[in-house]
Amino acid sequence: MSCLKDWPEPIVRVQSLSESSLPVIPDRYIKPPSDRPSMESGAGEVNIPLIDLGGLVGNDTLFATTMNQISDACREWGFFQIVNHGVSHDLMHKTREVWRQFFHQPIELKQVYANSPKTYEGYGSRLGVEKGALLDWSDYFFLHYLPWSLKDHKKWPALPASCQELIEEYGDQLVKLCGILMKILSLNLGLREEFLQNAFGGEDIGACLRVNFYPKCPQPDLTLGLSSHSDPGGMTLLLPDDHVAGLQVRKGDNWVLSNAIYKSVEHRVIVNSIEERVSLAFFYNPKSDLLIEPAKELVTPDQPALYPQMTYNEYRLYIRTRGPRGKSQVESLKSPR
Repeated sequence: MSCLKDWPEPIVRVQSLSESSLPVIPDRYIKPPSDRPSMESGAGEVNIPLIDLGGLVGNDTLFATTMNQISDACREWGFFQIVNHGVSHDLMHKTREVWRQFFHQPIELKQVYANSPKTYEGYGSRLGVEKGALLDWSDYFFLHYLPWSLKDHKKWPALPASCQELIEEYGDQLVKLCGILMKILSLNLGLREEFLQNAFGGEDIGACLRVNFYPKCPQPDLTLGLSSHSDPGGMTLLLPDDHVAGLQVRKGDNWVLSNAIYKSVEHRVIVNSIEERVSLAFFYNPKSDLLIEPAKELVTPDQPALYPQMTYNEYRLYIRTRGPRGKSQVESLKSPR
């Protein structure tokens, strides 16, 4: 449990707060009015792109249509939903539910995996190391899947018994899907098919899984399950809860590798008072020591590089230290014009 001492203050498990039947949430979880969720998300006014990847193996016309749909979604949203993606529906369901079982185990079994801000790997309940910071209404489990040198099954949950096997199979299928999507993104940017994959390190890339657990909340209008942010990695595949909605997205700003041609969407998670929510975020990332910069083919005198060079590890640590803060971290790194 020594890792708990690495945090700036004692860790409180949000699930324990929820299960204690508190009528109000502690002040540490109350967001300022400007950051509180809008329960009227305006979902009926917008259509988040839904793309059938089955079109990629269709005739030329269907292939071109699907590629254009993905390109438009990346440029305008930075976020889209996919179907016919090749990942087993049964596997997705089993993996999500085995993690739900993990979070409903006795606290002493989960505390064995308590994490620290040094790596975030393990069972956690906060992001960022600022003492006295406002906190989000969620617990999570974070683990490394790739590279092999960071994969440590001893840090993965041993219970439920099927958990590790499901993580392996689920991660394997998602890595394959990410490889397909990387080729699509490269081609849509007018680059060689393997460009982005090579820019990420070829076969030597990083991948990790963050499982989010959002307990029931007595005052969901005052807090967030996860504050507004954009993911620091290269690509995120999100498996949402199939019964409980919670993700809110906003048309965001920049993604470094494409020099802001593609967007990195700002998003947050709301909670509710009736049901808990479980989601799985799989992050497909560049090799940690690679220098990240815009593709030279996408930099022109009229569109110069927006950000200075930085290794992915430097950027990730910068984000982790500050915790989720909308798009402000990315914006603060922009090169002076």
